Amino acid sequence: MGIKYNRVLLKLSGESLMGKQGYGIDTDRLNEYACQIMEIAGMGVQVAIVIGGGNIFRGVAGAAKGFNRVKGDQMGMLATVINSLALSSALEAIGQPVKVFTAINMYPIGNYYSNSVAIEALERGEVAIIAGGTGNPFFTTDTGSALRGIEVEADVMLKGTRVDGVYTADPEKDPTATKFEKITYDEVYNRGLKVMDLTATALCKENSLPIIVFDMDTPGNLLKVIKGESVGTLVY
Repeated sequence: MGIKYNRVLLKLSGESLMGKQGYGIDTDRLNEYACQIMEIAGMGVQVAIVIGGGNIFRGVAGAAKGFNRVKGDQMGMLATVINSLALSSALEAIGQPVKVFTAINMYPIGNYYSNSVAIEALERGEVAIIAGGTGNPFFTTDTGSALRGIEVEADVMLKGTRVDGVYTADPEKDPTATKFEKITYDEVYNRGLKVMDLTATALCKENSLPIIVFDMDTPGNLLKVIKGESVGTLVY
C-alpha cells in the first residue's frame, strides 16, 4: 500500500510527552515518537512538526494563578522550544536529519522560522520542527499548527492525541460517547466539540486543510494514517 499524504503537519501535545510520569518529558515516549516519525520520513513523507508545551507550562493555567497572560503565554512558547529541542535530539540520535525553527528569533537555539526555508528543509528530507507557537500571546499551539500547516502547504494536519479520534463527548468521562469516522468543521463548531480551539478550526476551514485526529501513543498508528487506513477521525 502506498502513501496517501506526501507532506504533513504533525501536531503533538506537550502532555503526551509526559508519558506516565505526570510532568516533564518521558524519554521512552519521546524515543517512541522519534521512531514513528523516522519511519514515515524514510518512506519519503515530508514531516513538519509543532509540539505544545503543556507538560512544562501552560499560559492559560498560569494566568488563572495570577501570572500576566502575555508573560504566561511567552513562558508557554519557551516550553514548546524545550520540547522541540528534546524531539530533535531524539531524532538525531537515531539518524534522522532534522531542523528546529522558532517563531521568535532564538538563534543559535533554532533557526528563525520562515516558510520558504522550512519548505526547503522538508524537500531535503529533513524533519522541520517549528517551535514557539505563532510567536504571539493569546494564540494556542493548535492555531500555530494550523498556521504552519497552511504555510508549508501540507496535505493534511495530523493531530496526535491520547484519544483515538473525535467523540460526541469526552470518552474519558462519558462511557456512552461514540466516535465519528469523519465530521465537518462546521459540525465540530456547532456541537462545541473540543477538537481544537475555534481560531485553529476556522483557519483550517478557510484554507481547506483537513485534520485527522488519532491516537499517537499506539505505535504504528502514524504509519497507518499516512497509508490512508481508517485510523482516527477526519475533520474536513
